[in-house]
Amino acid sequence: QVHLVESGGGLVQPGGSLTLSCAASGNIFSITTMGWYRQAPGKERQLVGIITSAGSTTYADSTKGRFTISRDNAKNTMSLQMNSLKPEDTGIYVCNAYAREGKGWGTVNNYWGQGTQVTVSS
Repeated sequence: QVHLVESGGGLVQPGGSLTLSCAASGNIFSITTMGWYRQAPGKERQLVGIITSAGSTTYADSTKGRFTISRDNAKNTMSLQMNSLKPEDTGIYVCNAYAREGKGWGTVNNYWGQGTQVTVSS
C-alpha cells in the first residue's frame, strides 16, 4: 500500500499565500502522475492541478498563474504553492497519486490522502 499525507492547510486572508505538502510512504517502487484536488461543502470535487514524473504540469483555469505544483521524485513528495488566494479557493485539498509498489512489476494503483483544510477569509 501507498500512504499519502497532506499538511500545511490553514486559515489565510484573501491575497495571502500558503504552501501545501503531500508525502507518500510505503512500499513504493515509483510514482507516476500526482495531483491536487479540492472540494468545498456541497460542491463537486474539482481538479486543482497535476504533475507528471517528468515535471510537466497542468492547472485548472481558476488557478493558473497563482498556483504552482512541484515534486521531489527522490523523496516522493509534492508541493502546492498557492499565491494571491481568493475566498473561492476555500476547500479541502486532497493529494492524489498513481503508483507502483514493490519491485515495480505490479499494477499501477490510484491513491488518495485524507485532505487538509484551506480557508481563505477576511
